[in-house]
Amino acid sequence: MSRQLMAHGHQIVSDAAVADKVIINTCAVTSQAARDARNQTRRIQRLNPDTDIFLTGCYATIAPTELAKLNGAVHVVGNEEKTRVVQMIDPDINDDMPEFERDPIMREYLVGHSGNTRAFVKVQDGCNNRCTFCVTTIARGPSQSRSLTDIVSEIQALSRAGYQEAVLTGVHLGSYGQDSQPQLKLHGLVEAILRHTDISRLRLSSLEPWDLAPGFFSLWENPRLLPHLHMPLQSGSDDILRRMARRTSRLAFSQLVTSARDQIPDLNLSTDMILGFPAETEFDFEQSLDYVREIGFSRLHAFTYSPRPGTAAAKMPGQIQNAIKKERTRRMIELGKELSLAYHQRYDGQTRPVLWETNIGARKNGLLWSGYSDNYIRVTAVGPENMFNSVTPTQLYGARTDGVAGNII
Repeated sequence: MSRQLMAHGHQIVSDAAVADKVIINTCAVTSQAARDARNQTRRIQRLNPDTDIFLTGCYATIAPTELAKLNGAVHVVGNEEKTRVVQMIDPDINDDMPEFERDPIMREYLVGHSGNTRAFVKVQDGCNNRCTFCVTTIARGPSQSRSLTDIVSEIQALSRAGYQEAVLTGVHLGSYGQDSQPQLKLHGLVEAILRHTDISRLRLSSLEPWDLAPGFFSLWENPRLLPHLHMPLQSGSDDILRRMARRTSRLAFSQLVTSARDQIPDLNLSTDMILGFPAETEFDFEQSLDYVREIGFSRLHAFTYSPRPGTAAAKMPGQIQNAIKKERTRRMIELGKELSLAYHQRYDGQTRPVLWETNIGARKNGLLWSGYSDNYIRVTAVGPENMFNSVTPTQLYGARTDGVAGNII
């Protein structure tokens, strides 16, 4: 949306107080996410009463009437109309700009507006699975894949514009291509990107631990595909996994992890965990703790279960008290910190390539930069002024739970 607007003469501003139009892409995955969307809308309306606010995304899809009651929420646009938001702002905008004319806009966006050096490329939307806790499927609908040609063309254009890294994203990334004839699948998409684009680094975002073709992890023989996987598990109890309607089990997930680690050296494996799911016993929770330790994830995203309207889990018996849910979440977060620290300590003294993203301060001997290693460790290091969007070999040291320090070589 930003690139389309910029291409037609609009200016993206960093301060909502001076914006003529504001687009808020809402989330509904938890009740807190929905609350954040409401608070953000109210805040911007107070800050800039004359601005037009466009609310879109999942929360705008499942609760449009609720959102429309907010002051300033004049435009509530569900996901089915989301692609038309820029045309609602400016009816003269179209998306048929010649490719060669898009390159300068992409370069300008990279330098001035993107906020990072990684380009997030959405290749798929929706999901055919019906996890009992998930409202996203309701908001996004069935799985839909973009065409391979469009994806390859976009990534190549991003590479020409100067982006060093592309991140493939989707609601259920592993289902890519299942709705096409003939079925291409994610394996074929990744192969095509590596073969037909010049992007230096390719990364996959969240990847459900099923629908992966045999031999999928052999793709990492190409060093441009970075050694990082985020595979949401959600529970370490088989009973809870069944109640969640997750298409995996402790055994199946362990086998998948073993296969991935055998073929991807230095793999950074992260996951999501939901705590306090209906009927989760203390035994189930302890099983989850033990299983997380056994797998040895390098990073955890721990969420307190939040009943979402329209989901099967919201109607299940055995809803857990909030105090118990929060305590289990706290304990899982603490375990996650221990595992993150242990993973970062493994790389003390090693040298990894780091893509520098943000200047976060100054030191006597230079600027303090933040970026990510190939295996997705956040690194901070002192460097010169021109480090933005460059990749340098960096010696790692000083492990912390949230990353490491580095010396640029």
